[in-house]
Amino acid sequence: MRVCALDPLTAAGMVSYLGSHRDVRVAGASRRDEVDVVVAAFDSLSADAVAALRRSAAEPGKPIVLMLDRIRESDLPIAKECRVVALLPRTAVAGGELPGALRAAAAGANPFGTLIQQAERFFGGFVRTPEPAATNLSARETDVLRLMADGLDTNAIAAELSYSERTVKNIIYALTSRLKLRNRSHAVAYALRTGAI
Repeated sequence: MRVCALDPLTAAGMVSYLGSHRDVRVAGASRRDEVDVVVAAFDSLSADAVAALRRSAAEPGKPIVLMLDRIRESDLPIAKECRVVALLPRTAVAGGELPGALRAAAAGANPFGTLIQQAERFFGGFVRTPEPAATNLSARETDVLRLMADGLDTNAIAAELSYSERTVKNIIYALTSRLKLRNRSHAVAYALRTGAI
C-alpha cells in the first residue's frame, strides 16, 4: 500500500495509522513495485489533488482508495478516470473502515458499491449547488457566488473549482455586468436574496 497526500502531515499521519495494522504494509516511494493499492487523502479534489491523483493512477493496475472531506458530483468522472474503487470520508480513519477498504481493493473487490452509492452512503450525497431560482445564473456562476459567500478570495475560488484565476474574474465580471450589480458583496447579497445560493 502507498499513501498519496498533498501535505506531509497528512501523509505521515496516514502512514502511522496504517502501520499500526499488522495486515497492512506501507511501501516507500522507491518500492512502487510492491504496492497493491494506493490510498489518496485530500480535503477536496482541487487542481493539485487531481494532478496528484492522476500521477498515482499512472501506475499500471493499482486501484485507488480516495479519502475526501467533501465531494462534488463533478468529481466522479475524475475519480473513475483515475481508477478509484472506494470513496471514503477522511473521518473513516476514526471509524476503522479504511483497512477493510484497502484489503478489499487489493483483492480486487469493492464492498461499498458504485462511486455514486458510496457518495450517498458516506457523504450523504454530493455537495450540490441549489437550483438558481429564476435568476438565470449558470452553474459556474452559482458555484463562484457560493464560494464568495463563504469568504474565499479569487485565488481560493480558482483552486477550489479547478479554474484559472482569470476564468473566475471573468465569471464575476460577466455576472455583475449582466445583472447590473455594483460589486462582489452586492452579487452575494443578490444571490442570497433570490435563493440562488
